[in-house]
Amino acid sequence: MSTTQGTEAGLSKSQRTYQVLRSRITTGAYQAGHRLVLGSLAKEFEVSTVPVREAVRLLQAEGLVHFERNVGATVAAIDPVGYEHTMQMLAIVESAATALAARHLTDDDLAAATGLNDRMRAGLDALDPVEFTRLNQEFHEILYSRCPNPSLVDVVKKGWAQLATIRDSTFSFVPARAAASVAEHDQLLALIRGRSGPEWIEHCARSHRTATLNAFLGWDADAHHS
Repeated sequence: MSTTQGTEAGLSKSQRTYQVLRSRITTGAYQAGHRLVLGSLAKEFEVSTVPVREAVRLLQAEGLVHFERNVGATVAAIDPVGYEHTMQMLAIVESAATALAARHLTDDDLAAATGLNDRMRAGLDALDPVEFTRLNQEFHEILYSRCPNPSLVDVVKKGWAQLATIRDSTFSFVPARAAASVAEHDQLLALIRGRSGPEWIEHCARSHRTATLNAFLGWDADAHHS
């Protein structure tokens, strides 16, 4: 059975191949430097090399794959500088948006955010980093999306989009960070429910984002010195 079978119906061969390859890269199944051999992939996916080549080009455009002379297409290393800059930006703007949104959040909003965090907590023992990240993004989107400043919300959304081009899941590389992240979500929700001042909510949200950044930078430093 083709690896690409069972994916969303109606997609072209190149799109299905792209989805599978992208998933393998963002989940860490394909590590930095892994060679993407077009002929081997075409055989695995039961397609010609044309859709595989197109899929690889799409991945290259996203910065997930690059070409090396005499080597071919390989999985690109994570850009730690780009990640750091994006996370630093999000730590500032998302925490501000969350603080401004807090008093506009409804009981339904808080219930939905709590439900998402409970799902993340339930998945800690058998962590799926990509699913955890998806739930995490939904959680934070609830908390900042009612910010009355649409320009600020737009900047936050662009920051999340930039992170996706670097890697879908930070938790693929620092899975131990997931449990602490859930606990910090609890603290943030408690502040919002307790109608704490916006400065405390902003501080908590910024510290939460910065802690994730520091965990990744610590992993990256260890990876380069091992």
